[in-house]
Amino acid sequence: MKPLPIAMLAAVSLLAAGPASAQQAAPPAAPAAPATRPKLIVAISVDQFSADLFAQYRSHFTRGFARLANGVVFPSAYQSHAATETCPGHSTILTGMRPARTGIIANQWVDQGAARGDKTIYCAEDETVPGSTHDNYTASDRHLRVPTLGERMKTADPRTRVVSVAGKDRAAIMMGGHRVDELWWWNGKDFVTYAGRATPPVVARAKAAVAALIAAPQDALPLPAWCAGQDRAIVAGTATVGQGRFARTAGDVVGFRASPASDAAVLSLAAGLIQDMKLGKGPQTDIISIGASATDYIGHSFGTQGTEMCIQMDQLDQSLGAFFDLLDRWNLDYEVMLTADHGAHDLTERQQQHAMPMETRLTADASVAAIGKEIGVSLGLAGPVLLAAESDVVIDRALPAPARAKVLAAALARFRAMPQVAAALPRAAIAATPMPSGPPETWTLMQRARASYDPERSGDFLLLFNPRVTPIPTPRPGYVETHGSPWDYDRRVPLLFWRKGMVGFEQPLSVETVDIMPTLAAAIGLNVVGVDGRCLDLDPGPGDNCPIIVREMPASGAPRP
Repeated sequence: MKPLPIAMLAAVSLLAAGPASAQQAAPPAAPAAPATRPKLIVAISVDQFSADLFAQYRSHFTRGFARLANGVVFPSAYQSHAATETCPGHSTILTGMRPARTGIIANQWVDQGAARGDKTIYCAEDETVPGSTHDNYTASDRHLRVPTLGERMKTADPRTRVVSVAGKDRAAIMMGGHRVDELWWWNGKDFVTYAGRATPPVVARAKAAVAALIAAPQDALPLPAWCAGQDRAIVAGTATVGQGRFARTAGDVVGFRASPASDAAVLSLAAGLIQDMKLGKGPQTDIISIGASATDYIGHSFGTQGTEMCIQMDQLDQSLGAFFDLLDRWNLDYEVMLTADHGAHDLTERQQQHAMPMETRLTADASVAAIGKEIGVSLGLAGPVLLAAESDVVIDRALPAPARAKVLAAALARFRAMPQVAAALPRAAIAATPMPSGPPETWTLMQRARASYDPERSGDFLLLFNPRVTPIPTPRPGYVETHGSPWDYDRRVPLLFWRKGMVGFEQPLSVETVDIMPTLAAAIGLNVVGVDGRCLDLDPGPGDNCPIIVREMPASGAPRP
């Protein structure tokens, strides 16, 4: 197979297989200033697309990202909470609420009361399904405590269609919410949805097109000239990265997932559903959320630099441009929002070579399980004593209260004495902290932790490592870099809005991803109150596109500036 145009391959395969229509044959419509509310909201999340990546490659974007950069740009939007992971981040984007209220405190957490042997809970599962585990589960929206924008739109106008497509189930579910007309995600081998739902013909065509794509080998993609400076091998543990070109053998589903082709497939399916369902063509406003997950898989596998990420940024730019061209071709009046669920920073070994010798990997002695075992032995207590999922650490609740108090004191003292640990925050202190307000870059670690705290799901203490400490002690092929820290390289993401006729501007001061939902709600005349975010005025002049939105925080917080 020839290396390009992989960015459009899936979309072309899908659309060519579909029925012809007058809309497809129509010439591109001339851009016009919007006179009404948009008929379609296109909400895009690019997983692990940090503000740093956007800034690094912005001058090289020529297609989709370049179009969005001509709209309203907030280069410093914050996933303001401490748990900068995929599930919490996606839960903020279309709810307007932080993880403390969405209930999605992490990708997974420990529930000692779960009625199964495996007490680790995946954020997008139904753990009540018999025989399930956190990594062999039935996908579900049951843990999301609040409504999404699509749900609010459907409540206001039942004719609204809500669609969500992503490269991960947790992205599709957290942005789509509880009342989704079509919900599809890539499960590692195929696009799937909830059990019992029908597969529309357009989805069947997409599945067949992607299966054919994976079944064929993929030649190495060409390296853009401006990526040449990234072309250098880096050894990290047993992995060597930095010079990849995404060549694949036939049937390589793992390589497909961590490649630009997977984002092209997601955008292809989204385009097919828009066309097939005639989204944006009715009297109501519809919404589609799209989770482009390849940047995250590529980042984990190869790091945020190197030829792999450079090619990915170029290919995603091309894929987004092709996707927007299709929407223009269909004469849709649509508004785009693009952001990310979290950021990241590069793998330790390359950072050390790039003027950051202080970069380190977490040492093995920081293992929660090992320390829990030592504390148990020292206190004469049987059992694991400490249980951990992500950064939340839980004390075995089978222990009597006095023993639990001793374990907590010993664990806090032990972790706080470690040079790689920034903070070990007990739940009582986090719970007593008021919900933060003001510029998110000024928040303390305790405030960032409070924004992720849920009294039913959070642990007994939160363990936070120092900046520039990567919590992967031993890198391996497919896993050399990660995120999840409370530091700004993981919190800061771009936020872009675009619509035909929009007069854009750039605001470098910080905003939050919880501001997205009330901002989009204002664009369609939907009033929302009682959320954590505020409506962002996208009018560059003295006008205000947020007049109907009550600009207030919940009762626990002061009005945001």
